[in-house]
Amino acid sequence: MIDSHTHLTSCDPLPERLVADAEQVGVRRMLTVGTDSDSCRAALQIAEDFPQVYVAIGRHPNHATGFDDADLAELKALAAHPRCRAIGETGLDFYRQTAAREDQERAFAAQMQLARETGKPLVIHTRAADDDTLSMLGGQAEGLRVILHCFSMPDRLDACLERGYWISFAGNVTYPPNGALRAAAREVPAERLLVETDAPYLTPQAVRKERNQPANVTLTAEVVAAERGVAYEELEAQVERNAAELFGW
Repeated sequence: MIDSHTHLTSCDPLPERLVADAEQVGVRRMLTVGTDSDSCRAALQIAEDFPQVYVAIGRHPNHATGFDDADLAELKALAAHPRCRAIGETGLDFYRQTAAREDQERAFAAQMQLARETGKPLVIHTRAADDDTLSMLGGQAEGLRVILHCFSMPDRLDACLERGYWISFAGNVTYPPNGALRAAAREVPAERLLVETDAPYLTPQAVRKERNQPANVTLTAEVVAAERGVAYEELEAQVERNAAELFGW
């Protein structure tokens, strides 16, 4: 199994325990995602220490305040690291709005261009901004491999699939009220499907009182497999193939 989106730099306990616990339940590859300068650098250090770990380099929309050419130059330098396999997470977040809209849009556009220059897939975050996020992607991400992390817009699934995006489901697909997400998980073509933890956030329902960690991706995968009417092993093999194609690991 793989975890296509986690934040090891924000998790407890230490990375060695997180990686070991994941390995014990069969999670042998994970993408840890940077959200700002410090977390990107820390993520690359973890990836240097643990062969199971790869990195996405990006600037989260909540950390986009004042994004400028110097920030982009830093992202370019970090993205050149051989353990970096994706750009992001980037996108738009109008729920918290800790960064001005114009800063978020500038950072988003810059990272789309960086994904194009590097040939790496693009990891998307969107919250309370679905229309604007899809509009910017439609205008600037043509030809890019786009991953909609923590998929949260089941009413727009058809449009996302028409564009060829990859759809990644996190622990919130297991929450009882989220029937629309589970219905979406049934509809995504197998070759466009991913699972993730977004750890330490969005702990699956079965262990919801705990902080999330990469090992728990198996719990989300079990729910997705059940919804799709396939054996866990079949889903496991499929998402492993999908991630290997995307991230080259």
